[in-house]
Amino acid sequence: MSGETVIRAEDLERDYTVKRGFFDEGLVRAVAGVSFTLETGRTLAVVGESGCGKSTLARLVTLIEPPTSGRLEIGGLDVGTAAASELRALRKTVQIVFQDPYGSLNPRKRVGTILEEPVLINTDMDAAARRKAAMEMMERVGLRPEHYNRYPHMFSGGQRQRIAVARALMLNPKVVVLDEPVSALDVSIQAQVLNLLGDLQEEFNLAYLFISHDLSVVRHIADDVLVMYLGRPVEHASRDTLFAAPQHPYTRALLSATPVADPARRRDRIRLSGELPSPPDPPSGCAFHPRCPLANERCSAERPELLSLNGASTACHAVEEGRQDAVPKEAAAG
Repeated sequence: MSGETVIRAEDLERDYTVKRGFFDEGLVRAVAGVSFTLETGRTLAVVGESGCGKSTLARLVTLIEPPTSGRLEIGGLDVGTAAASELRALRKTVQIVFQDPYGSLNPRKRVGTILEEPVLINTDMDAAARRKAAMEMMERVGLRPEHYNRYPHMFSGGQRQRIAVARALMLNPKVVVLDEPVSALDVSIQAQVLNLLGDLQEEFNLAYLFISHDLSVVRHIADDVLVMYLGRPVEHASRDTLFAAPQHPYTRALLSATPVADPARRRDRIRLSGELPSPPDPPSGCAFHPRCPLANERCSAERPELLSLNGASTACHAVEEGRQDAVPKEAAAG
């Protein structure tokens, strides 16, 4: 059953000017040509190595930064042409949970104050109504009433992340951006928080934009997956399609590095040569070609576009030409 489309992005780009010396400047395309739609009740995971543009995309969606070009619609409203009053209203529609549960909460404020602050700023609720809303949200995320008057340093990492989730939900958003929300937690606590996020999504019919580098976590929570490399999308598919039959060589390499909790199941590790290219000076053609085991002359000269192939959208000349299974043996060292 399809939900309401709450986010529509078309060819989103975000550029930054960086200094490369006293008189020289370079351009970094942190996000380049990203398109997707997100519906209520569904989760889109964005994955890739550090520096691929995941967190920059999160800042665009949460209106922390404007896109350099492209179109971003939230709740049917074009962010690029919206008035200041409309943008203020939109900021209640999209909330974010940050990666670090220790750095995202003000250590000088009690939990109750932290939870009530978004409501105090954005609504006309009186003090009693704010306290009641905060106490109800604490109960929903598994916190006890006595936690209301405690400070963040008195909680574990998992409890702090529950507080951050509760704060994000205080304004009844339609979209929650989760920027690596469990990567700083122990594995056992990760499972608890992920299960909580799943329960809250079902209860509030939330849309999640889930930023992660951990594909084992993505497999648990995502409905669709967008794989990015150096600011550009290289593969976009449903979770089941991507994990069952990854198309792009970069996606295959990421999946091969994901641990499998089955000692009887052997997975060949695809080891990529070289490092992630410099963002101010990306390679010509396909940015992945210097590390790709399937690259040819076309890859170094012509940048591939996302095409619908084999049930996924993939930006790869090798997939387009039917060479996706020709992985050399030396690139698949176990």
